[in-house]
Amino acid sequence: MFPKIVQVVPTEGHTVYVYFEDGKIVCYDVKPLLEKEVFAVLREIDFFIKSCMIMNDTLAWDVSGNRDSSNCIDIDPDTLYMLETVKEEIA
Repeated sequence: MFPKIVQVVPTEGHTVYVYFEDGKIVCYDVKPLLEKEVFAVLREIDFFIKSCMIMNDTLAWDVSGNRDSSNCIDIDPDTLYMLETVKEEIA
């Protein structure tokens, strides 16, 4: 099964709520990745939130601002789907 992401909601704590087509919700914590240079652009919280989107059916950040999948940061949907299910904490 290829898990399809239908919605992503970034938070100011560098986490993203990821909603899957089958109803599963996970909360992905990006903070551990921010130490790596490839993810450095996501350290700026405004960019993290504003560029967060679904691209090619997975969680991604549009680095170029042109919805160019060759210039984005994305996370494998299988990796996200394997995370523990959470309840939505966003009000």
